[in-house]
Amino acid sequence: MLDLNAYLVYATGKAARRRLTETLAPHGLRLWHLTALTMLADVGPQSKGDLASRLDMNQSDLARTVQDLDRAGHVVCTRDPADRRRIEVALTASGRSLLTRLNDDVHPIDEDLLAPLDATERAQFSSMLRRVHAHLGHPARDGASRG
Repeated sequence: MLDLNAYLVYATGKAARRRLTETLAPHGLRLWHLTALTMLADVGPQSKGDLASRLDMNQSDLARTVQDLDRAGHVVCTRDPADRRRIEVALTASGRSLLTRLNDDVHPIDEDLLAPLDATERAQFSSMLRRVHAHLGHPARDGASRG
C-alpha cells in the first residue's frame, strides 16, 4: 500500500482531518466552519452561491455552516440591494478574532504533520500539493491560500 500514492494521500489526509477536528471541537466548530471563515478572510464578502462554489461545497451544507456562524456572530448575512435573492456573507470582527485564535490552534498541527521535513522540503511539498490540487480541478481562487 505504501507504493500507492493515492492511499498515502488518503491516509495522511485522514490523519490531518482527525487532528483538525479534535482541535476545532472545543470551539463548537467543524472543518467547514474554519474553511468558510478562512475563505471570507481571504477573498472578502461573498454571496452564498459563490462561497459554496469556491469551497466546492453543497449549497445546503453551506447554508447550515453559514447559519451556525451567523448565529454565533462570526459572519453577517445581508441581502444584495441590486438582487434581493442574493445573500451576501461577510466576516465580522468577532469572526476575524476567532479565525486568528483558530489559526494559532491549527498552526501546531501543520508543524507536527510536517515535522519529518526540513524547511526546504516543506516548501516543496506545499508547492507540489497545490499543483496536484489544481490539477484535480480545485485551483486556488483569488489568493485563497489556507483552509
